[in-house]
Amino acid sequence: MTSKIPGADEFTSRPIPREELLRQISPTLPLHQIDDEQAGQVNALTYEVVRHRLWAITQEMGETLRRMSGSHVVTESNDFNFSICDELGEQVQVGAYNVGLIGSMDLAIVWTLRNRSDNPGITEGDMFLCNDPWIGGGLHQNDAAVLAPIFHEGKLFGWTTAIAHQVDLGGPRPGSFSPSAQDVFGEAVPTPPMKVVRGGVLQRDVADAWVRRSRLPHMVGLDLRAKVAANKNAAEQILRLIDKYGADTVKAVMRRMMDDAEGRLRAKLKTLPDGTWTAVGYQEQSQTGDRNLHAIKVAMTKEADRLVFDFRGTAGQTGIINCPYPGLRAGIVFTMLPLLAGTIPWAAGGLMRCFEIITDEDTITNASFPAAVGKGPFGPAWGSGNLVAEVIAKMLDAEPDHRDDVQSICNGTTDLCVVSGVDIRGGGSKGFVSPIFDVMAGGYGAQVHHDGVDTGGRLIIPSARAPDVEMTEYLYPLVALWRREQTDSGGPGRQRGGMSGSVCYVQHPDQTGMMSLVISGTGKVANQNVGLAGGYPGNSQLDLVMRGIDVPQLAGATAIPTDLDDIGGDIEVLPCEGESNLGPGDALYLHWQAGGGYGDPLLRPAEKVCDDVLQARVSPQAAKDVYGVVFQEDTRVDVAATEETRRMLRQGRATDAGLLGTGLVPISTPDLNGARRLDDNLAFMESPEGRTVVCVRCSTEIGPLAEGAFVAELARRDSPPTHAGPQIWHDPSVYVDTEVVFRQLFCPGCLTTVNSRVVPADHPLPDDDYRRWG
Repeated sequence: MTSKIPGADEFTSRPIPREELLRQISPTLPLHQIDDEQAGQVNALTYEVVRHRLWAITQEMGETLRRMSGSHVVTESNDFNFSICDELGEQVQVGAYNVGLIGSMDLAIVWTLRNRSDNPGITEGDMFLCNDPWIGGGLHQNDAAVLAPIFHEGKLFGWTTAIAHQVDLGGPRPGSFSPSAQDVFGEAVPTPPMKVVRGGVLQRDVADAWVRRSRLPHMVGLDLRAKVAANKNAAEQILRLIDKYGADTVKAVMRRMMDDAEGRLRAKLKTLPDGTWTAVGYQEQSQTGDRNLHAIKVAMTKEADRLVFDFRGTAGQTGIINCPYPGLRAGIVFTMLPLLAGTIPWAAGGLMRCFEIITDEDTITNASFPAAVGKGPFGPAWGSGNLVAEVIAKMLDAEPDHRDDVQSICNGTTDLCVVSGVDIRGGGSKGFVSPIFDVMAGGYGAQVHHDGVDTGGRLIIPSARAPDVEMTEYLYPLVALWRREQTDSGGPGRQRGGMSGSVCYVQHPDQTGMMSLVISGTGKVANQNVGLAGGYPGNSQLDLVMRGIDVPQLAGATAIPTDLDDIGGDIEVLPCEGESNLGPGDALYLHWQAGGGYGDPLLRPAEKVCDDVLQARVSPQAAKDVYGVVFQEDTRVDVAATEETRRMLRQGRATDAGLLGTGLVPISTPDLNGARRLDDNLAFMESPEGRTVVCVRCSTEIGPLAEGAFVAELARRDSPPTHAGPQIWHDPSVYVDTEVVFRQLFCPGCLTTVNSRVVPADHPLPDDDYRRWG
């Protein structure tokens, strides 16, 4: 762990009660506030009109930024977001773009109020620029926010915020991501809130200092001005709304929006069972040269109308795979909003009142300055979000009225590959830096009643887009050989996870020399895209460079290559964290992550598997080996052979689990009258001895429900990772020294899979505590 720096604690931000915050703001800053009686006086019609107008303003902010920005990140992939906040920073309305980017925006405003209200002061026409992950307003230094106070009649009425990922903000590596960084001083410099607009005028000295750090100053400067314009446009519209309805009325609507969102989420939580659900996930390779796995642990306790997320026991901060507290909080928010608040307006300030975070200091999910945090968003923040999604799904799965909301983990995390170099096409000489954003087309997790959406995007970025390939080729000296959905990538299950895709790029024919590659991709060994209720994980992430390919830039080619075998050359497997290069005779191959499956794949109807094969979603070999479905020569299902193959696969599970000499209990639809479901395969029944868990597929009694004791009675098999599917990486030793297995837990009667994960061999068994049902 890096030594702490004296005074660094001044640049941290945590949620604090409104009353305490008011005492820390300079008395020279007048605030527009209303009391509880005023907040309750707005009529229903006015409330709906103003509420929808505030939502529309955030959407218009997005259009303003997209029209002005010159960044591929913004214009093609929507990696940005906005919010409208009250005078103390509570978020009233957030945009439907990258939700992670607004998960801590209120913390940045709180810090600004506490530390800038006296000196240099917060006055009308000001805006503050910030990219400090410890303060908030972004998950790593490349996330740069502009915070804009709105004044009405001399009083601070509220705030608007605009934030976007910046392609490069300095540091030793193009793209500002350094896999070998030892601390934050080996990355881009974090900047606490500084006044970049004063009295409505952009401050040239601050703007110059900001763009001077970048390898792409014109692009970063244009993005800065675009965020300023988006905030200015929003402020003008909010002030027009105030002129029409009055400041107190608009503020009353804002207060009610947050109160309503809080009330609706609390009401939903009351309908769910009390209990504690746990999950453990892993980050691979903390930095270049590391070969370890680093655990993130969460225990979510739900009591009445409140959630507590306890991350104690998570690995200590190390390498670059760290995020400060605001990043951890963002990971919870970007998971909760779509999964628990999908039918509730996203007044995030109200929704965030419904949970509490418990965490150790100096961990990879709550790192202290000056830890390296470049991988914060798509490493520990996203990894924490995946685990939160898992425990939320377990809670929802146990309540029949909410099972439609259950979803396996979507696309794991991003596959970061930053390509940089000098573009010499057309005789020019222009430097470029670009992440490969095709990876936005991730697969969604399977649900109880539906397959996951193939290449559907990102759960945490509802408006995410994969860029137009032709636009990528226009902007950068690259040629795409293919971008396609990848057969067998979706997590197998009773419901199949959505497929992911792959892309293969070579240099443009006019290009010479080497391009630099910076690579970071968790999920190459211990899959981030896990399944639920026995569903298998989606594919392993895989990044390769093919060296010395047969047709470097397709010159004279009569057919376009469609697979790596068509390209030829020698394979270089890229690490989880590292650097490489791309020459004229090389091809870059990225295969990002799909969605996890739901339920045992042997329970998937054979007709659905047949359709998957016909649609190239599943290969015939995987249909037989994973789903147990056999086809006749005309691709019709061979019913008898399928039944026998599935029986043999179940028998193999029994043998591997040490259940020798026991007969399989047939799959059926037993009458379990009075049982309460835990998930797709398990339920519990009341008895004089207590609550007993039973299999809903064969009615086998497994063990006591209390404190999850039944888990010890499940059959268990540890097998090679490739048993999880043909798109699972076959050799974990390429990446880590830890022994990695495909662990499955089965009903001891019918051998239905109830839990499946690719994990290190010492991974703990589930430790859930189901407490209350009505």
